[in-house]
Amino acid sequence: MDQGASDTASGRASAPPAASATPAPGPDAAEGPLIQPPRKPRGGRRLALDLSLLGLVGVLLIGAVFAAWGVIERQFYSPAAFVERYVDLLAEGRAADALTVPGVDVTSAELDAANLPSTASEALLRSAALAPISDVEVVSQEQDGDITRVTIEYRAGGYEGRTTFAVERDGSIGLAPTWRFAKSPLAVMNLGVSGSMAFDVNGFEIDKRQVSPDGADADPAAPVSLLVFSPGLYSVSVDTAIASTPGVAVLSDSPFRAIPVNVQAQPTEKFLSVVQEKVQEFLTACATQEVLQPTACPFGFFVQDRIASLPKWSIVQQPTVAVEPDGAQWSILAADAVAHIDVDIRSIFDGRVRPLSEDVPFIVKGTITVQPDGTASIVVTGPDTN
Repeated sequence: MDQGASDTASGRASAPPAASATPAPGPDAAEGPLIQPPRKPRGGRRLALDLSLLGLVGVLLIGAVFAAWGVIERQFYSPAAFVERYVDLLAEGRAADALTVPGVDVTSAELDAANLPSTASEALLRSAALAPISDVEVVSQEQDGDITRVTIEYRAGGYEGRTTFAVERDGSIGLAPTWRFAKSPLAVMNLGVSGSMAFDVNGFEIDKRQVSPDGADADPAAPVSLLVFSPGLYSVSVDTAIASTPGVAVLSDSPFRAIPVNVQAQPTEKFLSVVQEKVQEFLTACATQEVLQPTACPFGFFVQDRIASLPKWSIVQQPTVAVEPDGAQWSILAADAVAHIDVDIRSIFDGRVRPLSEDVPFIVKGTITVQPDGTASIVVTGPDTN
């Protein structure tokens, strides 16, 4: 029995163990179960790094925004940019738009306060009277209290120019500052034209009576005052059937100043030819008068005796006519001429008659008045006639 029990035990001992989900304990099983130490969280360090990077990016973005705004302000909202826009309008021939720039347009009171003619005409403040402007460049911008002085260089026609403008703050639109001219960039051209009531500026035709405050009663000899842009090149010339001139170029480069200009026209060859012809016709008509002193004529003859026949006159030397401007009119310069008289003279002492044939030198002068329709009225006089 013991044997059987032993066999049974031995049989159990030699039989494979029953299946189990629990693995056999390893060599360290006696020390108890394996416990891992807690791992230090890594999320906080990464968050701090991310926040630092975001902060740096934010600072860079803010710096870039301020830098970009600085560039934008200099290019579009600075005093220099304000002046450049105004000059660009003139360069593009946009006179009407240039006049709307703050501080450009002026009143009669402002002109008077600056000792400029308050009645100055605006006839030249138009596109048709503008000359080309190019190569505009701002060369300096200086602060003078509340005033910023902006200096530009440019080319007007074939002339190089330099102009300084006074600019002041005029408020803002949002964050953008706005500006205006502290002193208007307009100037006044006091233009005197001798020899013609009509003239042109940069090809734009003007009549003194159109721009003078006296209208049709304008003094031909008085200068006319005309507002002009600065900068601006203005070529004044006369080109009529009576008078002409190659022109005078005037660079307006000083804002709110008076610019004196004098133009003396010269007679055209056609005009001189007409005057010469009319003077000769006049003298020839004078010679038809059978009197010793032809009426309203520059020559005559005096005798102490009586005449026994009607005098016969002829012109043996016609004058060579020259003229010069006299305001908007013209004067015939003194010129030598010779008439000839044939007449019989009766002596008051003995009654004898003797023939007289003699050359009579005289001087021709005169005035020429140009009518509004362009025709000329010529009056020939002698040296002693006013």
